This record gives sequence, structure tokens and C-alpha cells, in this order.
Amino acid sequence: MRRKVTMQQIADMAGVSKFAVSRALSGKTGVSEQTRAYIVKVAGELGFFEKSKRAAVRPGYHPGDTENSGTVLVLFPNIRYQNVENKYWGFIYDGISQKLQDNGLDMITLTQPFRDNVTQLFNPKMILGVICVGTVSTQVLLELQSMQLPMVIIDHIDPAIQCDGVFVDNYFMMRKLMAILISKGYQRFQFVGKTSYAFSFEERWRAFQDSLSEYGIAHNQLPQLMTSDNLNEYEGVMSIPQEELPQIFVCANDCVALSVYDALNERGIKIPAECGVTGFDNTEYVQQLIPKLTSVHVPKEAMGARAVERLMQRIANRDDCYEKTLLLGDVVLQHSTI
Repeated sequence: MRRKVTMQQIADMAGVSKFAVSRALSGKTGVSEQTRAYIVKVAGELGFFEKSKRAAVRPGYHPGDTENSGTVLVLFPNIRYQNVENKYWGFIYDGISQKLQDNGLDMITLTQPFRDNVTQLFNPKMILGVICVGTVSTQVLLELQSMQLPMVIIDHIDPAIQCDGVFVDNYFMMRKLMAILISKGYQRFQFVGKTSYAFSFEERWRAFQDSLSEYGIAHNQLPQLMTSDNLNEYEGVMSIPQEELPQIFVCANDCVALSVYDALNERGIKIPAECGVTGFDNTEYVQQLIPKLTSVHVPKEAMGARAVERLMQRIANRDDCYEKTLLLGDVVLQHSTI
């Protein structure tokens, strides 16, 4: 039997005092937000938050009940870019909605509150399970976990939480994109996007680096291209450095690529004759940009539908191992690359 993780173990690994661990994990003041986040991460990696899946069956519930009735909570983070109107998340929402409807299930959509305890916003006894879309805060995820509701997270990993997840294979698809670009003769690259913005950005950045290393291509990443301030939070015009242009900007997603387009157009730099640009996600931005943007298609509706399927399987089989489901997309070559 696995031993219980102690606060002293967490403190030792995090390099902080036991007092700081206690304050951080109880949500009390006395530690900075940065320290709190790091302590929670360490605690999650040690398994401090893990509970028995067997205890997650709520009273009076039977697996067969999900066949034709019940309500699923769909939770979005309180971030204006991650909501049902977004050109990326909206399609995932559509996939969730349609799959729930096909299975005779109802849906409640909730945006993560600023201050209120999420557990006070609905009656857990009326909820079959939860689908979290995007980067929901650790605090809210822990509150949901404490309610012992089956949960699936889409496109986000939190070390404090053990549950099922659905993702696109960001690493594999970025490697595929990079291989195509290198085969076309590109040698001078710059990555654009803040990697801490999302789990998917981190994976794409890692694949970008690994591809260049594997093919022996020297790379000097400009740090100013990896900060949200430089991207104006992915709106408006990005400030392209005055140094020698790369042959191509590889952007973390299509929205970031839009800022790169604006900046290059402002300087009169022609795409792709003087500089190529790629995106990721294959959103509506691809059709709006001139020339059309080379991107990676992400099966967004399928991610939403697969999350519903996984949630139903979890409800019916509480003791199964947790699963991380990876869906493949494809590279969509357009006129923004040679």
C-alpha cells in the first residue's frame, strides 16, 4: 500500500518550510502566488492529492443511469480567450454539445468564477460528471475533485489532478510540420508564442527545438518573441525585432500568426517571398489572412466528442486506470510558405 505523502516531504522537495506548505495548500495568506503555485505543483507530482477512485461513486447512482438521462457540467476558465465564442474553443464546445445531445444528456455551461467557491454554484447531486475545457485553475479543479465527480480535462494538464484527458498530439504534429518546412529548404527559424500560456504551447515549443536539434540546424531564439507583452496578449501588432529576419516564423497558434502578419505587413515585408509564417490549430484565421496561412489542423469537434465518450466510460467504470487520449491532426499547406 502506498504511503501517505506528508507536508514535510513536500517542503523538503520544494525547498520551503513546512509552514509555507501548510499555508499554500490550505489557501491561506503568507506565501506569494508564485510560491503557492510551485508548492501545489510539487505536491501534485508527489501524489498528495490522489484519492481512491472507488470512493468517487456518489450515493444512489448506478452506471446505467447515464444511458438516457443526466446532466454534465462543462466548465470554461475565466479567461476571455477561452470561451464558446472563441474560434478554437467554440468548436470543441460544439463537439461536446452534439455528443451529449446524441446520448440524451443535458448540459450546464459554467465560466470559472473570480471569487466564489465553485461548489456553491450548483448541486453536485444533480451532476453526472464534469468536462473542463482549457486551463482551469488548480484551486477549482481541486474543489471539483473533492466533490468526487468523474472529470475529463480537454487540452490541459495539472500535476495536482489525476483524471482523464483529451488532447491533440501537439508534439507529433509540430515535428511533422517542421520536417516539411526543413525539406522545403528553411534553415533560419524563430518560434513565436509564450510557452507558459498553455500546455499545448509548451509541447509545440519542445517539438520545435527537438526538430532543429535532430536535423543539426543552429538556432538562436529571440526571447522577446516568447512574451505575451510583445504579442499584446495576442491582439494588435507585434513588434518584430530589427535584427535580420528569419526565413520563417513558426507561431504557437493561428492567433499569434495574425499578429506576425500585421507586423510584417506594417514593415512592408512580403509573405512568403521575404519571410514565411506558419500557425497551428487551423482556425478561421487561416481563411481571413492573405496569403492564406499554413497551419496544422486540430480536430476540435472530435476532441469535444471524445471527452464526452471518455466521461461516460469513466462514470460506468470508476476503477479503470486514467487515460490520456491523443488525437492526430494534419499539416495544411497554404501560401504563407514557399
